[in-house]
Parts: sequence; C-alpha cells; structure tokens
Amino acid sequence: MSHPSYDIIYPKQNLSCTVFASPHSGRNYTASFLKSTVLDAHTIRSSEDAFVDMLFDVVPQYGAPFLMAGAPRAYVDLNRASGELDPALINGVSRQGHNPRVASGLGVIPRVVANGRAIYHGKITLEEAEKRIENHWRPYHAILQQLLNEAHQRHGQAVLIDCHSMPHEAVDSVARQGMKRPDVVLGDRFGAAASGDVVDRIEAALVGAGFTVTRNTPFAGAYITQAYGRPLRGQHAVQIELDRSLYMDEARVQPNDQFEDVRRALQQVVAEIALIGQDRAPLAAE
Repeated sequence: MSHPSYDIIYPKQNLSCTVFASPHSGRNYTASFLKSTVLDAHTIRSSEDAFVDMLFDVVPQYGAPFLMAGAPRAYVDLNRASGELDPALINGVSRQGHNPRVASGLGVIPRVVANGRAIYHGKITLEEAEKRIENHWRPYHAILQQLLNEAHQRHGQAVLIDCHSMPHEAVDSVARQGMKRPDVVLGDRFGAAASGDVVDRIEAALVGAGFTVTRNTPFAGAYITQAYGRPLRGQHAVQIELDRSLYMDEARVQPNDQFEDVRRALQQVVAEIALIGQDRAPLAAE
C-alpha cells in the first residue's frame, strides 16, 4: 500500500502482534525542497537513516506489517511531536519553554542536519511548516496507530519495533567508559515504553544473531517510543538503533561490502521478534 507520505508492506497473513516501522529512511527529496535548501543533494542525506527500509524489508515474510516513511527526515521529522516547532526557523512561532531538541535545531521541521549544518538560508513560513505536518506527519501517525490497534485487536497486545540507525561515533561515549562498543542500542525509555519481557526477547534475538547490544545509552527513545509505549494497555514500543558503519559507507551514503551479511543477520532477528506473543500467553502489563 502506497500513500504520498508512507509505504506499507503487509504480510499475506497477520501472524504477529508486532508492527515494524522506519520513520527516518524516507528519501523522497522533491525538486522544490532541494531548491529551497543550501545543502547539496548528498549532504542533505546525512541525517537520514539510509537503507534501514531495505535492511528490514523481510518483515512481512514473518507475518507482520512494515511501515516506511516517504518524506525525508530533513523535511519533516516523524519522531518529534507535531508541536515541537522551532522559533529560530519558523516565522510566527514564539518560544515556549526550553526543549533541547528544538534548541539544537532538531524539531519536527529540522533546522539542521548532522553536525549542525543549516538546511536553509533563513526562515520558513508557519504555513509551510503546518503543510508538512498536515500532509506527512499526521497521515504517518494515523496509520501507525491503526496498525497497532489492529495488532492489539487480533492478538490482545501490540509491539512496535521502531527501526533507526546511528552514526558510528554516536556511541563513542559508551566505548570510553570501558564497555564494548555496541552494534545496537535498544531504547525503551528506561522501562516506561515496554515490558521487560518484550525488551529481553528483542535483545536475545539480536545477541543470538551476533550483535553487541546495550540499552538506553545514549538513545533511550524519542517521541515515538514515548507516545506509543503504553505497556499497561498492552501496547509496547522499542526503538532499535543500528550502527551505520556495519552496513554502509557513511561518508558516501552507500551500502558497504557487509550490507548483505547484516541484512541476513537481521532477517534472523526479525524472525525471532515476530514470534513474540505467538508462543506464549499475552504479555503481562507492568
């Protein structure tokens, strides 16, 4: 199923209570957007979770739907609240308290891409910001909640797997603490977004496929895990951050020689995660 703001690959049979989603791998860079930015067509992609949709495209084979964003993160960030508007970028928006994401230029309409590089010469209109939210943010979140509702109705529970990638240097701080550098960071808002059973199962699947995993440091999950993680209602949300250097040349934004190996390993992970809820009673609320 295609929509201007997203694509969904549905399984032939809905066997799993899981829903997989990739909100930052969208790469529909329109000519009008590229004309409006000071960045070239390569640099604008630096904050994109490039190829994550390709890494996880096996999801429907295991009985779960896979939702993928169409619009790029630099255009509208689906992992932010619709009200996270940046007064430094958008005309007519007043400052309302301190939001560190907005202050750093990473609101729902980003002002910068990776390494703080400005996207625009000046400001954009509030009308333009609202149009992006209405045309892309709202449809994506409406269909995401619908998929979770359908999973919950069929299986008595729903588990959102929110798929992302991170720059290799993002976990430098973890390595400096003497810990083994993680390949994957799982974010569950320190237990607020998902039950321990769910996160344990996801971590075990990743470790079993050869990945080194840590939780919540340095990424505990952003808007999506916060908004959709409702374990007391049987709706769980877990963010997966995968080290980009494992599967791509970050500077060139191209798959590297290990891409297919990582994709095969993730297929094993997806197969295991999709079994959540199929081989046991509904997960206990916490």
